Amino acid sequence: MTHETTHEKTLTGTVALVAGGTRGAGRGIAVELGAAGATVYVTGRSTRTSRSEMDRPETIEETAELVTAAGGEGIAVRVDHLDPAQVTALVERIDAERGRLDVLVNDVWGSDSYFEFGRPLWEQSLDGGLRMLRLGIETHAITSHRALPLLIREPGGLVVEMTDGTADYNARYRKDVGYFYDLVKSAVIRMALAQSEEIAPHGATAVALTPGWLRSEAMLDNFGVTEETWRDATKTVPHFAISESPTYVGRAVAALAADPDRARWNGASLSSGGLAQVYGFTDADGSRPDAWRYLVEVQGRDLPADVTGYR
Repeated sequence: MTHETTHEKTLTGTVALVAGGTRGAGRGIAVELGAAGATVYVTGRSTRTSRSEMDRPETIEETAELVTAAGGEGIAVRVDHLDPAQVTALVERIDAERGRLDVLVNDVWGSDSYFEFGRPLWEQSLDGGLRMLRLGIETHAITSHRALPLLIREPGGLVVEMTDGTADYNARYRKDVGYFYDLVKSAVIRMALAQSEEIAPHGATAVALTPGWLRSEAMLDNFGVTEETWRDATKTVPHFAISESPTYVGRAVAALAADPDRARWNGASLSSGGLAQVYGFTDADGSRPDAWRYLVEVQGRDLPADVTGYR
């Protein structure tokens, strides 16, 4: 993961909370905020002494160390965002230590083990589906409920609700991912819209943001590749050629946070690829993948994989 960005050190003095920053997009966002000079509180349940139900090796301590190495200050705090008391304690700590909160990224997820692809609602596990709703929606609501009073204390705050898919793409039912996943990711877009209306009078901005086909740690493991060898996976999954690293969406958030005119996006559903066209940042390899346009215009039409003009 590289840290060269057009917004380097533009966020010095900025205090950010990346809720769910253990891995994937959350880690990429935390690191790129750090690369731009921010202080980043990184929360999650996976630490060097305990793991969440995701049961993966990545930890919040590692993310915080990457933030610091990138040029910011990373602070790891173990928090279960389903517990309002723990989130309250977190926000009180940020207030006591920094006296402000400028950026809130709601990226809590942790539901990969509950996927039941291609099965209708009545054939899915109800317990698993309801757990997905709790992890993907309730955590975001609890975190915003507790953190927004600090964020709106001073004008200029930014809330980023992380989801999968744009509002346009998710307007159809995503049968491939199933009922509960579809519901969570669409609900998060609505949560961003609702918050945008409520915090705008306080000079704050809320958006929904989606990466494209993300090369998260789990995705790379699933394909048996690394970030250095990811193109090998296109031999069996050709459309993986449009994929992007977590750095890309991280740079999208850093660009939003550094934009003095970010209120123009209030309530919008945004993508990393779309914002790259506006702000000019690139992925770690120097490309600008536009996954959601590709998914509609190429993959969605059953055309052969060809990323020409899309990255």
